[in-house]
Amino acid sequence: MSTEGGNKAVIAALLANTGIAITKFIAFLLTGFSSMLAESIHSLADSGNQVLLLVGGKRSQREATEEHPFGFGRERYIYAFVVSIVLFSVGGLFALYEAYHKWHEIHEGHDAGLDSTWRLVPLVVLGIAIVLESLSFRTAIVEGDKVRGAQSWWSFIRRAKSPELPVILLEDFAALVGLVAAFAAVSLSLITGNAYFDVVGTGFIGVLLIVVAIVLAIEVKSLLIGESASKDAIGRMRSAIESTPGVTRIIHMKTLHIAPEELLVAVKIGIEADATGAGVAEVIDAAERNVRAAEPMAQQIYLEPDVYRADHVPDARPEAPAAPSH
Repeated sequence: MSTEGGNKAVIAALLANTGIAITKFIAFLLTGFSSMLAESIHSLADSGNQVLLLVGGKRSQREATEEHPFGFGRERYIYAFVVSIVLFSVGGLFALYEAYHKWHEIHEGHDAGLDSTWRLVPLVVLGIAIVLESLSFRTAIVEGDKVRGAQSWWSFIRRAKSPELPVILLEDFAALVGLVAAFAAVSLSLITGNAYFDVVGTGFIGVLLIVVAIVLAIEVKSLLIGESASKDAIGRMRSAIESTPGVTRIIHMKTLHIAPEELLVAVKIGIEADATGAGVAEVIDAAERNVRAAEPMAQQIYLEPDVYRADHVPDARPEAPAAPSH
C-alpha cells in the first residue's frame, strides 16, 4: 500500500475533523444538546488520532540501529493501536457517559431546554459536518481503490498491512453514521420537544464508536503480533525460488511483515547432494535475486541450503502441542 496515499487520506481527515470539532462545540455551547457534545468530542478524538497516525508514519522512517536492526516500521502499528484506544475511551465511553448525564438531568427535571433563538444551529452545523465528512470519506475511498484490487472493502480492511487507510475508512464511516444519528436525534427532539431523543442519539454514537474501536483494535493487534505476506506474494516468491537452477525444492518457508512495506523471508531450500560450496553460494545468490525481483517488499531474505530427502525433512519439526487448559 502506498504510504503517500495513506497520508493524503489522513491529512484530508485531519483538516475536516478539526473544523468540524470546533463548529460542533460552538453549537453545543449555544444549544445544550448532548449529542452535539458527543459529536464534538468524537471529532476532536478523530483529529488527535490523525495526528497520531502522521507521527507514527514519520517515526517509522528512522534508520535501523544496532538495537533495532530491522528498523522502526512497526511503529505505524503501535500508533494505530493507540488510535483504537483513544476512539474507545475518549470517543465511545465519553458519549455513553454524556448520554447517562443528560438522561439524569432530564429525569431530575434539571434540563433547561433549548433557547428558541438557536434552534436551527445544530441542524445547520450537522449538515455542514456531513458534507465535510463525506468529502473526507470520499478521499479515503479513492485512495483505497488504488490499492485494494479485487477485494471487498471489508476484506481490504482486514487484510491490509498498512494501517492508515483502514483506520481512516473505519473512522470516517463511523463519523458519517454518527452524524446522521445526531441529525435525526436533534431533529426529533426539536419536532417533539422530547429531549430523550437526544439521549438515545448520544448513546447510539457511544455504542457505535466502541464497536468500531474494538474492530480496529482486533485488526491492528494482528499486525502487531506479526502477519505473513499475502497469498499472492508467497506464491510469487515460491515460484521464483523453485524456478532457480540448482534448487530441488522448498523444504519450508516463513514470511513476516516487519513493516507495512517490508518483508522478512526465511526459506530452507533443497539442493543437489553433490553440489560444491561455490555452487551452493551461486544457487543462494540467484534465488535471492529472483525473490527480490518477484516481490520488492522482500527486503530481509535468509536462505538456508540443505540436502532434501523425502523420508527426512531437516528442522521442519511440528509445533509443540499447546499446554492443556485448566
